[in-house]
Amino acid sequence: MSCSSSSGSDEEEEFESYRKGGYHAVRVGDSFNGGRYIAQRKLGWGQFSTVWLAYDTIKSSFVALKIQKSAQQFAQAALHEIEILSAIAEGEQSHSKCVVRLIDHFKHTGPNGQHLCMVLEFLGDSLLRLIRYNRHNGLDLNKVREICRCVLIGLDYLHQELNIIHTDLKPENILLNSPIDPAKDPVKSGFTPILERPEGGTNNGGGVSMSLIEKKLKRRARMAVARISERRASMGVTQNPKPKRSLEGIDMKCKVVDFGNACRADQQFMEEIQTRQYRAPEVIIRSGYTVSADMWSFGCTAFELATGDMLFAPKGGQGFTDDEDHLALMMELLGKIPKKIANGGARSKDFFDRYGDLKRIRRLKFWSLDRLLVEKYKFSEDDARDFADFLHPILDFAPEKRPTAEQCLQHPWLNLNLTSNDSSTDKNLATGINKLKI
Repeated sequence: MSCSSSSGSDEEEEFESYRKGGYHAVRVGDSFNGGRYIAQRKLGWGQFSTVWLAYDTIKSSFVALKIQKSAQQFAQAALHEIEILSAIAEGEQSHSKCVVRLIDHFKHTGPNGQHLCMVLEFLGDSLLRLIRYNRHNGLDLNKVREICRCVLIGLDYLHQELNIIHTDLKPENILLNSPIDPAKDPVKSGFTPILERPEGGTNNGGGVSMSLIEKKLKRRARMAVARISERRASMGVTQNPKPKRSLEGIDMKCKVVDFGNACRADQQFMEEIQTRQYRAPEVIIRSGYTVSADMWSFGCTAFELATGDMLFAPKGGQGFTDDEDHLALMMELLGKIPKKIANGGARSKDFFDRYGDLKRIRRLKFWSLDRLLVEKYKFSEDDARDFADFLHPILDFAPEKRPTAEQCLQHPWLNLNLTSNDSSTDKNLATGINKLKI
């Protein structure tokens, strides 16, 4: 979780985590870094931190304040992220590279210890939130192209100029530049900043507790409604499908965020990277990874934006694991993994026999990507062919054969609407792409 206007999850952090070594209890109006930043409202949370909308009293602007848990391991993780973000900011003076910008960082001492804090630019909702807002219907392909261009410009900067692998690219870690709901944008909504703690406010964490209790009660109510819906469905009582929501007026420009797990390509510190559904095959079989692992995750993300569904959602079963199911799903859609690649990893023998066939999943149902798009997602033949032509090279089992982000930016599918669409976004991105060609 980084600097979004809302966290990817509807759940709340555990109140028990507000203790020594844990989260810092924040109240609206609390000040940080010698009074420069004033907390306005909570934006979200992650395993390591909470994130607040804050007002920068020196620059008169709204920012995202990320406050890390205070225990040593969380402090170390924050120092690593600050080092990566500082390198990104140093080479990104134009603010045009579609990656989140670190503005400031400092230490804050509270009742639970010393917390490292990062000040990041305020951004909007995650692409995961956008997918859910659109009720998993799949976005218009021109909107998918616009998002993909931004993400690829960000990846090109990270990979080519900085030699940084994000290692956890997914819809949750890509944020729109502004919130879906203009009322949540402090600038567009004309929000008046709070400059001091409201009367009667204390910093004992009580407000946090009440907020969490209310959220838990609401969550239980939602779960009860969901159970009733499931029972109705099982009894044959169907509800009308949810209509598509209008996405008009939502700015699709976005930035890559959350560099807590990022690494330099020549300074890797984890064998297993990436969230399961976006994990590249070389990571599963442990044959080593490079920046091209991010490209695999990008391909999975592009598919999800266009269809509303994850490309691969593996589930272990009787006699096989999540990893084996994941590899089987990949092969059913993309063809058999070449024997040399299948047997080239430290974990290959766990999954494959010497012929490169899966040991425990024998019957594969092959289905090409373009047929899947036409038959399941009702794409036109032309749209399916063009989109599959864009995705296929990115999802190559051989990491070295995948196109770079720069090469993807030149692909005809990505540029289909650049000549016909005169929006300023497309003009700016077209300029960026042309610069990459030089």
